[in-house]
Amino acid sequence: MKDLKYLAAFTIPISAVISLYFKGYWSFFTPIYAFVIIPVLEILLPVDTSNLSPDEREEKQHSRIFDWLLYLNVPIVYIFLFYTLYDITNNYYSTLEIIGLIFSIGVVLGVNGINVAHELGHRQHTPERFLGKILLLPSFYMHFYIEHNFGHHAKAATKEDPATASYDQSVYSFWFSSTVGQYLNAWRIQKQLLQKGNLSFFSPNNDMIWYSLFQFMYLGSVFYVFGLLGLLFAIASVIVGFLLLETVNYIEHYGLIRKKKPSGRYERVRECHSWNSNHVIGRIVLYELTRHSDHHFKSSKKYQVLDYHDISPQMPYGYPTSMVLSLIPPLWFHIMNPRVPEDMKPENSLSIA
Repeated sequence: MKDLKYLAAFTIPISAVISLYFKGYWSFFTPIYAFVIIPVLEILLPVDTSNLSPDEREEKQHSRIFDWLLYLNVPIVYIFLFYTLYDITNNYYSTLEIIGLIFSIGVVLGVNGINVAHELGHRQHTPERFLGKILLLPSFYMHFYIEHNFGHHAKAATKEDPATASYDQSVYSFWFSSTVGQYLNAWRIQKQLLQKGNLSFFSPNNDMIWYSLFQFMYLGSVFYVFGLLGLLFAIASVIVGFLLLETVNYIEHYGLIRKKKPSGRYERVRECHSWNSNHVIGRIVLYELTRHSDHHFKSSKKYQVLDYHDISPQMPYGYPTSMVLSLIPPLWFHIMNPRVPEDMKPENSLSIA
């Protein structure tokens, strides 16, 4: 039964169903659940720093139930998204209700869409990576697959990585620099991959062109079926979804930096280059994303077997709580700056021999 704890991730779309069903002020229930109720539960429940035994790890590594829990997000996200588009375009909703549902759907796209796509994008099997890309489509973030896997994991915790927040950088500044930087970087990486294969920019192997085409076809289809209101609703939900992702990116590596060797290359990514959180609720709702240190240390590991490492910098709160705190920069800096390792702070960050 413990393996089914990750069903808790589906409480996010369930909360969105509540928002859609009850309407009115309940339209805002999903963001309230995600960023008020869950943080309170994280504070009340104990932190779990335990790791699996070798036998448990071997068993869970090959258990298919953990994979199916991820796959189930694909129909859930799409069914709920299109039902909501149908409902708001065929029934009367006040402006307040529309805004509430935009945030509710956006949270679903971020948590059950992009976050699950991130996990599937690291898998070795093509069908699983395909499902990951399908989940990125309604968030208009398909370029994330290329930039994250070929860019971020190589450059994380360096100044060359747009998805790493600098010391004293606000989340609002980061939203812009990371969103634009990752998109442009995805095109650069795609160009490099094509050049390695001696292929032209307009080759059928240019995935970025395909991603752009599919995403515009998606928006075109939404406009054709659901009209202007449906299109605007979809775009607004997309913005909420990917800003949710970028807020997660912000807290994952904030202020952490890898040192450069005399050769000009960076030191190897280690467990100390990502912020870790062992707060239980955030862990299971986000499919262990909060054990991000181990994920970057060994990106091929599946979410259910990620470990806690003593040398990983620890967040004082879970990821949902930390995301809320990041929206208040002075408070965020007050809490997090003292936790950044001294040798990583700008005034002390030097090259290594």
